[in-house]
Parts: sequence; structure tokens; C-alpha cells
Amino acid sequence: MNDVRTLPLPDGLDGLRLDVAISRLFGLSRTAAADLVEAGSVTLDGRGVTKSERVHGGAMVEVVLPAADEPATISEPVPGMRVVYEDDDIIVVDKPVGVAAHPSPGWSGPTVIGGLAAAGHRIATSGAAERQGVVHRLDVGTTGLMVVAKSESAYTALKDAFRRREVDKRYAALVQGHPDPTRGTIDAPIDRHPTHDYKWAVVAGGRASVTHYETVEAFRAASLLDVRLETGRTHQIRVHMAAIHHPCVGDLTYGADPTLAARLDLTRQWLHASRLSFAHPRDGRPLEFTSPPPADLQHSLDLLAAES
Repeated sequence: MNDVRTLPLPDGLDGLRLDVAISRLFGLSRTAAADLVEAGSVTLDGRGVTKSERVHGGAMVEVVLPAADEPATISEPVPGMRVVYEDDDIIVVDKPVGVAAHPSPGWSGPTVIGGLAAAGHRIATSGAAERQGVVHRLDVGTTGLMVVAKSESAYTALKDAFRRREVDKRYAALVQGHPDPTRGTIDAPIDRHPTHDYKWAVVAGGRASVTHYETVEAFRAASLLDVRLETGRTHQIRVHMAAIHHPCVGDLTYGADPTLAARLDLTRQWLHASRLSFAHPRDGRPLEFTSPPPADLQHSLDLLAAES
């Protein structure tokens, strides 16, 4: 059965092309959104529209989404996933490499949600069926700290905190070369890559994206950065660092040098969610969690240090 969604367009989408607005609102690729419009599956304030029409905030959009099999959460132990903190409202985990945050089409590997279920942890039922309790995500190839909501009230409060940018997310990132200046801010909009749908890119008219970085240590061929995200776009650090010609070491998707990755025994991007700070969703007390780089990333640092 098709899924019919009717809702007002947020003010933040005001002035965008309809296909762009639909892609952002429903998490679709721009091509998929344009196909829906051209198939007559989208109406705006009850009338037919074209994909290039500009939208305004508050307009009522109705979209008929094709039926799709929802990926099921498979209860499966996740070796190496460590619970850093847990109470009645939240659980903070240190996610290992090769683990997705939640099930998704095309992913058959382990997930944080499945691992928590296998270990007997209860999580919130809020959110889409395949990502219940998930308030933020890490890429499969990125390790580090994630918070998951256990109570419904915590889910709502944490989602609001992320939306208001009240959560401090810090990453350790090893990037090629030496960024100049050694500390700075990258303020560049991100959207899907115009020709490669599996990638993201800095795109005019994309979603506002802000990344702050500071060099912690400079090696001969690379620099270790402390990175703070002001926004949380998909692949944000990877896209922004590639955009200033300093991709994360090992990130071949975004132009990293494969010879350097091989020299450092890296099989994924060097990126680790190292610190997570936020107010507890129930009582507001400040919480801060830290995580050191896992063994494979530390090994690469040791090799770099030996070369310097």
C-alpha cells in the first residue's frame, strides 16, 4: 500500500525548487523527488505542480510515496560495542567500525539498535520503525560516541537539543597535509553530489553546514584535528575537509590518497567521534563523555609519529 503524507512545508524550505524541498523533507535523492513530481504524486495546496516550481513556507504538500519494504531491526550481538553510560532515559555507546546506527535499505550488517536489542536494552519507540530511539548517527566507517534514547520523553528532548544545536559533538580527524590556517571554520552548504548520488558535496543552495576545526598535532604527511560540528549533515566532516583539499586520511570516497592509506594500514576514513556533551534530557545536568581512538586509528598515528 502506498504511503500518503500530508504536511505543511517548513519555513526553512521557503524559496527552494519543489524537487529540492521534497528531497530534503522526505530524505530522498533529488532524482527520486523529481520523479515523484513528474509522476503526479505531489500536490501543493491541492493543485498539480512542476518540479521547478518554487515553494513557500506553510504551503500544504501531499506526497504519495511508493510502498517499500521497511528494513527490520535484527537482534544481533555487536562485538566491541561498549556501553559508556546508561540510565532510565538514555544509553551512550562507543560504536566500533563496520556497524551502522540502524537498519537501512541495502545494509545487511550489524547495527547499534540491533546490538542493543541483543544485549537486552530497552529503547524508545519514537521515530521511524527502523530507527527508533536514534537521535543522531555515525557513518558505518566512523567510530565513536553515540547517544540513543530509551524513554519517549528523552527522545523528544534530545531531538530538540540537536535541532537547537545544544549538543557539543567533537571528532578527532586525521587529514592529509596541513590546513592553513591551522584553526578555522568551514561554512559551506552541503547537498547530494550533482552526479554521484551516493556522495555528498558542497553545493550552492544546499543545506547550511558549519564545521570548526583546530590542529592538535602536525605530522610530516598529515594533521590530527579536533573538529566541532555546529550542524550535523550527512558526511559533513568528510565533505568539508575534502572541499578545502585536506580529505580525511583513508577516505577514498572523497579523494584521499590510497598510497598514504596503505602506508598507514588504514582500510577506512580516519574519523572518530571522540567527545559528546549535552544536558541530561530529564533533569538538565551536564553530561560529557570521551572516547580514545580505537586500535586501528591509534596504529596509524604511531606509524606517522615514527616517520616524523
